[in-house]
Amino acid sequence: MTKLILTHEVSGLGAPGDVVEVKDGYARNYLVPRGMATTWTKGAAKQVEAIQAARAKKAHDSVEAAAAVRDKIEATRFTVTANSGAGGRLFGTVTSKDIAAAVAEQGGPSIDRRSIEIKQHIKTTGAHMVVVHLHEGITAKLALDVVAA
Repeated sequence: MTKLILTHEVSGLGAPGDVVEVKDGYARNYLVPRGMATTWTKGAAKQVEAIQAARAKKAHDSVEAAAAVRDKIEATRFTVTANSGAGGRLFGTVTSKDIAAAVAEQGGPSIDRRSIEIKQHIKTTGAHMVVVHLHEGITAKLALDVVAA
């Protein structure tokens, strides 16, 4: 087991500044190369405190601000265009990066792609729902229409 300090939120594992223990391969092959975590050392206590202070300051400033963003997201339907074949089947899938870009292009609030949770792969045209984590305990349901390009 490897002890790490998370630098980004990892679904099911923790938030930035948390000290977690994960299997060696998960740390070496996924978390550290993607910049989601750094290895824990004895002198890392200051680093953990700095990350937690930044997280507390940044966390969508307040619950009220996150709730306002949630209301704005849930009041709008967003459209993503993708290449598709016969029957509405997509060539590939719609990713969280595509969704974040579509929201920004259509005048929605700025969303971090890592906060978007796609329950099932989006591989067809039509209406879909995804979840956006805005603050601890505050999530928004984003209505998404996938149309053929």
